[in-house]
Amino acid sequence: MNSEKQAYFVDLVSGDILEKPLIEENPNFRIYATEEELADLKLQLEKSHTADLQAHIRSLIPYVPYHKDKPNDQYDASLKHIYAIIYQYGDEEARRFIDEIGILEDNKFEGDEDIKKMK
Repeated sequence: MNSEKQAYFVDLVSGDILEKPLIEENPNFRIYATEEELADLKLQLEKSHTADLQAHIRSLIPYVPYHKDKPNDQYDASLKHIYAIIYQYGDEEARRFIDEIGILEDNKFEGDEDIKKMK
């Protein structure tokens, strides 16, 4: 595997990792990652997609409140993990945006210790 870091763009709208951004309107985060780091991010994006589908299925059941719903909690935690990875490998603009939205400062989700180590 190539251990040299390459520039990539992470599009959270589509869940794609690209060598250059395709749609300028979509928010893209520039990261610098090795192939191994990129594989970890892809795995996290897949987990997030799966959690999103499970949360969507749950949303079709109107009597289960959002705040008492494990699939939604898993989806939220997966997104937070993705933002932590982007923060770790991202450029200054990506880090500044993530700091501004404060997603890594919220202690609501499981796995916060791992996130703090990444930051």
